[in-house]
Amino acid sequence: MPNNTWPELILEEWQDTLATVHMWTQIVGKIRMKQTPLVNHWWNVTLYVSARGLTTSPLPYEDRIFEIEFDFIDHKLRIDCSDGALTTLDLRPQSVADFYKELMSALRGLGINVKIWSMPVEIPNPIRFEEDRTHASYDAEYANRFWRALVGTDEVLKEFRSRFIGKSSPVHFFWGSFDLAVTRFSGRAAPPRNDPDPVLRKIMQEAYSHEVISAGWWPGGGEVKDAAFYCYAAPEPHGFSSARVLPEAARYEPKLGEFLLMYDDVRRAPSPTTTLLDFLESTYEAGANSGKWDRQALERPSEPALGAA
Repeated sequence: MPNNTWPELILEEWQDTLATVHMWTQIVGKIRMKQTPLVNHWWNVTLYVSARGLTTSPLPYEDRIFEIEFDFIDHKLRIDCSDGALTTLDLRPQSVADFYKELMSALRGLGINVKIWSMPVEIPNPIRFEEDRTHASYDAEYANRFWRALVGTDEVLKEFRSRFIGKSSPVHFFWGSFDLAVTRFSGRAAPPRNDPDPVLRKIMQEAYSHEVISAGWWPGGGEVKDAAFYCYAAPEPHGFSSARVLPEAARYEPKLGEFLLMYDDVRRAPSPTTTLLDFLESTYEAGANSGKWDRQALERPSEPALGAA
């Protein structure tokens, strides 16, 4: 792997690959959702950054466990089972329909029979997996760059998470919105949701049952064209949007209700880690202060690391 934690990501050069891999991760993510019990805020459905790509972590099936991992180094999809069985599929330019068919066939070949709802979520104009021959791109170089950006972001988000002793999510990858995120909680319940769609309301009520400040990274596309880091508070407290945050390149986007810092501003900074941590800390402080969180009870006091001289 090239020693470049923050690789260049030019959306126009890989947007077709991004859209295809997004659908592939939805298929794998839905398998995880099917095989795990509901955990608060949908934390049971996410994927995790691994040493080679993205993984489901171990999933139960009858008297075994299995794990599905996207390997963005050797460009394989690995299915490992606790009885020693292993199947690999090549990650290559192929349609979502063919990927779906191959993966489900491979699982059946391992004695794993899983049925999922085959309609993608959180995207406009969804196409059922078994019918999707529109998305069929795979640029191996850009898939690897995407993963390397996830690795760098994952490390910084975990450092940020460690500074909070209140309830916090893991650092995890949501395949619906296709972003890596970490969420802090005030400990207070949020007002009931009033989304007009009853199905969406149920989903969002589970996700946002309590006050949160959430931060993460998108690889690009959608409302934010280029890759960006974000932070939002839900429900958004008065004064959050007008708070001054770091670095100067960060801005509040009213259409999204979020602070944004473009990935390139972090990548090109003298210290990307410091720049990103400044953004995460200052936007969290904006939400916690305007929302009147009990910061003394929720934050880890500054102290020397264990073993320090």
